[in-house]
Amino acid sequence: MQEIFRKAKKPGLDPGTLVHVGARKAEKVKITIIDYNEQQYEEKEANTVEECFPFKNSQTVTWINVDGIHQVDIIEKIGNHFGVHPLLLEDILHTTQRPKFEDFFSYVYVVLKMLQRNRETDDIEVEQISLILGDNFVITFQETVGDVFDPVRERIRNNKGRIRKMWADYLAYSLIDTIVDNYFVILESVGEGIESLEEELVVNPSRETLHNMHMVKRDMLVLRRSVWPLREVISGLQRGESALFKKGTLVYLRDVYDHTIQVIDTVEAFRDMVASMMDIYLSSISNRLNEVMKVLTIISTIFMPLTFITGVYGMNFAHMPPKDALWGFYACLGLMAGVVGTMLYFFRSKKWM
Repeated sequence: MQEIFRKAKKPGLDPGTLVHVGARKAEKVKITIIDYNEQQYEEKEANTVEECFPFKNSQTVTWINVDGIHQVDIIEKIGNHFGVHPLLLEDILHTTQRPKFEDFFSYVYVVLKMLQRNRETDDIEVEQISLILGDNFVITFQETVGDVFDPVRERIRNNKGRIRKMWADYLAYSLIDTIVDNYFVILESVGEGIESLEEELVVNPSRETLHNMHMVKRDMLVLRRSVWPLREVISGLQRGESALFKKGTLVYLRDVYDHTIQVIDTVEAFRDMVASMMDIYLSSISNRLNEVMKVLTIISTIFMPLTFITGVYGMNFAHMPPKDALWGFYACLGLMAGVVGTMLYFFRSKKWM
């Protein structure tokens, strides 16, 4: 189960103080560099952070990906060399940021939430992705190793599509688009879970059903917190507020914006469905209780006249016809059977049973 709130940094520190705030830490910081243009391509894993520095002003497009942000000195060295503001570096290390977009003129800073389904626990894991777009480079910071960017890497390696013909802004768009497209995969799995819960609600709701509904409701809260602010981010980018995004790329960002709206609409629809499922569950439990009470009431109603008859004939009077007759006991049993039969016929005629 994902944490809704995380521990914040110690209050009272100076603005721009670099402190890692986050629960997820990679075993080792991994820095990968992909440098390319239409004619050439190079991919390598950097052994030291200094290997990234020569790509700042190259004539090619460079994608520097950092897996693991808990080593503050590495983040600080990259920030100092590429001219990143200390407050922005502080936001990178603070993994509880909401999705946002900031334009620093010479570079653009974007915060996104990458969602992945944990196959072992079936939880939705949220990871903060910090993206810095410069004139010829894109730097991404991730909490741990493993992401959804493999399709982008394959397109660069195999020179598929237009990615190696375009500049760094198109690479940034491709990474954002991949994160948004992965939301549909998560929503599809959530939708399948909601459908199975609806069937279970109709057939046989139980305490486990209620627990599963609470888990889905929590997942929807995580999705909403991750996706809802993204609309403002993509809207700001596709309006051309930053000069780093060229006009040709803005068209593609509009498509990402449309996908974001679709994701938000789906999340809201699922939230309404989960809320209605809670009402259905309570109604099902109430109906089941009513059925039990109806059966008990019928049984009690049938035994009330029988109890009355046995009570009358249990009184200690000397002369109570036909108490002294040989057939009296059997006549009393016949009377009680007749009362039961009459009441059952009455209940059935009223469709009470």
